[in-house]
Amino acid sequence: MTIAATLGYPRIGPRRELKTALEAHWAGTLDEPGLLAAGAMLRARARVTQRANGIGHVASADFALYDHVLETATALGAIPDGYGWDGQGPASLATLFALARGARGTEAERAAGIAADVPALEMTKWFDTNYHYLVPRLSAATRFRLLHNRWADAVAEGLAEQCRTRPVLLGPVSFLLLSKTEDGSNPLALLPALLPAYEAALRGIAEAGAAWVQIDEPCLVTDLPAGAAEAYATAFRRLADAAPGLRLLLATYFGGLRDNLPIAAALPVAGLHLDLTRGRDGLEPALDALPAGHFLSLGVVDGRNVWRNDLRATLATLRGVAERRGTRNLMVAPSCSLLHVPHSLAREDALDPALKRRLAFAEEKLAEVSALARALDEGEGAIAATLAESDRAMAEWRADPRLRDATVAAALAAVTPRMAQRISAYPQRAVAQQQRLNLPRFPVTSIGSFPQTAEVRKARAAAARGEITAEAYDTRMKDLTAEAIAWQEAEGVDVLVHGEFERNDMVKYFGERLAGYAFTKHGWVQSYGSRCVAPPIIWADVSRPEPMTVDWASYAQSLTTKPVKGMLTGPVTMLFWAFVREDIPRAEVCAQIALAIRDEVCDLERAGIAIIQIDEPAFREGLPLRRADQPAYLDWAARCFRLSASGVADATQIHTHMCYAEFNDIIGAIAAMDADVISIETARSRMELLNAFTQFNYPNAIGPGLWDIHSPRVPGVEEMVGLLRQAAAALPSERLWVNPDCGCKTRGWAEVKPAMANLVTTARRLRAEAVA
Repeated sequence: MTIAATLGYPRIGPRRELKTALEAHWAGTLDEPGLLAAGAMLRARARVTQRANGIGHVASADFALYDHVLETATALGAIPDGYGWDGQGPASLATLFALARGARGTEAERAAGIAADVPALEMTKWFDTNYHYLVPRLSAATRFRLLHNRWADAVAEGLAEQCRTRPVLLGPVSFLLLSKTEDGSNPLALLPALLPAYEAALRGIAEAGAAWVQIDEPCLVTDLPAGAAEAYATAFRRLADAAPGLRLLLATYFGGLRDNLPIAAALPVAGLHLDLTRGRDGLEPALDALPAGHFLSLGVVDGRNVWRNDLRATLATLRGVAERRGTRNLMVAPSCSLLHVPHSLAREDALDPALKRRLAFAEEKLAEVSALARALDEGEGAIAATLAESDRAMAEWRADPRLRDATVAAALAAVTPRMAQRISAYPQRAVAQQQRLNLPRFPVTSIGSFPQTAEVRKARAAAARGEITAEAYDTRMKDLTAEAIAWQEAEGVDVLVHGEFERNDMVKYFGERLAGYAFTKHGWVQSYGSRCVAPPIIWADVSRPEPMTVDWASYAQSLTTKPVKGMLTGPVTMLFWAFVREDIPRAEVCAQIALAIRDEVCDLERAGIAIIQIDEPAFREGLPLRRADQPAYLDWAARCFRLSASGVADATQIHTHMCYAEFNDIIGAIAAMDADVISIETARSRMELLNAFTQFNYPNAIGPGLWDIHSPRVPGVEEMVGLLRQAAAALPSERLWVNPDCGCKTRGWAEVKPAMANLVTTARRLRAEAVA
């Protein structure tokens, strides 16, 4: 009998209940039992939803209060010193959140044994998604041991409700490959020390009553480093022997196995999961390579996009597999965890009806998985109505004349290579820009946004409900903009921003003003911790009907003689931070967006804006996981950025911003973007991420972040000075800027004002040292 399975389910709740509970706990209005109860409620709801939609293998232990990688590390004893863990027993919530967010040394934190001032762990992207994970920090002194068997607890929690679940455990090799060692040594060398903790976890899972455990090894779809194949063989031989009655499902996702198939096929596991939405060409080789008795889990429902499955086409693929292997050892599943899509379409009553009929969120994807499994066992007639509905939706969508715009097609056809190049090279532009701007050495700026306070959110909600007029809303946002400009000027910031108070989100704000985008009311997904985003849906050709930011930028610039940056989101980020149509190549969609942004850039320049920032935090995120696939992506992504930015004169300065990513493997493409100034995250990594730019001899200006805005702590001047000195020792000081890591939207003014003051003081200190 075919098994309908899931690899993971959204954690945040359909109404972002996890976000509400976390932020209440951090604010001191919800105690620890209350937070834990909220988590238990969300886990119970996820089990009920999966079972109600016909799922046989229900995922568990996929829930995390902040991040599953962080909670794996703390459960296994990978906890650095200074975060309040005494070396005995499970880590406390205070330790967990200090690792995730840093700590400022409050009385409660000191009582918990947390050092007075500790930074958060480094955070980076989870493969090529917009989910962020906390990077475990390891060393030869790390004493791995099972402190908390969260996986066994999850099994017991489900069984208490008569639901036998399949716990999800990040595998040991991927855990190490996703970690960093303090001395830069190979983390795989720590495998012998780590494996006993995994063996103990598996024994506990079996004793708790689990029949299966899902061991996630997503690194198997990447180019593996030397020694990884041997590490996999060693690790899984030990894991298979740890609990002989427990079946191991090796789960891979986000791509195909390709040359790593022999490694995976040889491991002593009961089953293998394949992502067929991103690795369809790997199915036939896998069928040839896998032993006959192996369970095969086929990820045929896309866990990373919101489009409805073409059930008839998918069923044809599954029938072909069933004819070769039968259905007894067959599982049907999403391609990956459904963490990356919203909860349910049920409350989306404002979407275009034709568009809604083409969509499937997490709950709808469960129904697709269940229907496909049922059809394999009982025949198409068992799901005849469901198949007919799928067929109608597919035919309606393909025939929709709104998908393509002849004007957009003509604009793309008219693009020439010259349009994607600045007039002069950077050295000549830098001279023209300095003559126009007259900036000091180490110019201070911020990334763009200032706190979206309760007052701002309340005013936006009131305007959305029609309780205040658009004019009244704009007046209040202008007042806040004027206050921010005056404060920055008084503080001594050199290049100002208007604060983006009128903007709801860096993608949504622009998408709402572009043709081809659609928006949900409740389509939230987790980015990290309590940070949730509601990605728009790119469903048709993209164009800009009218200017989007010119009035706000011009108003802000009218308030000061200092330069105010025009703030835009770049085409690559507008692409990857959306759910993207699948009927045309992504490169074409990105080029459409680039032309729309180019029009806005040129309008800003005509309005007198001297500095325009085009943010691209998703540039690294879009990078294919395999090196062989990367050059083509990097070529079109960098070209699209240049297309958006290159319609201006030499004296107009173009900035971009990137955050929380590894840059070594894309530094050439970053240079090819040819932005005059790039700002990057370096505070949380203690300038480690700057190494890529120094080793490459990056030719343009750079702003290495000195303040980690994702942590509530405010670094002191001496800390910032130390970081900036590190940067100045590696790069020419005349090309260095001083700024935070990222926008300050999620911070409070009580943090932003002193931190920005410290940045100004830091820049002045380094200027004085340069003169001396």
